[in-house]
Amino acid sequence: MNPKSNKLKTDPSLDLILERTIDVPPELVWKVWTEPEHLKKWFTPRPWQTVECEIDLRPGGSFKTVMRSPEGQEIPGHGCFLEIVPNQKLVWTDALAGGYRPNGSPFMTAFLFLEPSGTGTKYTAIAIHSDAETCKKHEEMGFHNGWGTALDQLVEYAKSL
Repeated sequence: MNPKSNKLKTDPSLDLILERTIDVPPELVWKVWTEPEHLKKWFTPRPWQTVECEIDLRPGGSFKTVMRSPEGQEIPGHGCFLEIVPNQKLVWTDALAGGYRPNGSPFMTAFLFLEPSGTGTKYTAIAIHSDAETCKKHEEMGFHNGWGTALDQLVEYAKSL
């Protein structure tokens, strides 16, 4: 795959895709995705919150979040950035922690593609999984609704800046 290309060969039995055109320019989408103080404002579907976020934005850098439920349950997320093309492409996985260190039981690799579309962005998020069972579990956990709600929150937040 060409590193600047937004083409990824997907498999419907292994991959989940959220694609939408949003009324926010790619540079602003990039900013709210890659700066912790902004990501914390929209990343987790309400009424959940992202209460901690660390981003080391470089290949091999870590991506850490802590999500908190309305009841106070905290769920940490750890990952590693694999590929970064500013304002265009962000790839990370939870199979690795920062420094490409293995991270226990992997769940997915995520791709975020941003393409200019008029004054907005064609936003494509793809979660790829190692097997159909893991993909189905992610879909049943609410991938489309959760990632779609988070994207709505991203748009709302970005427009407030």
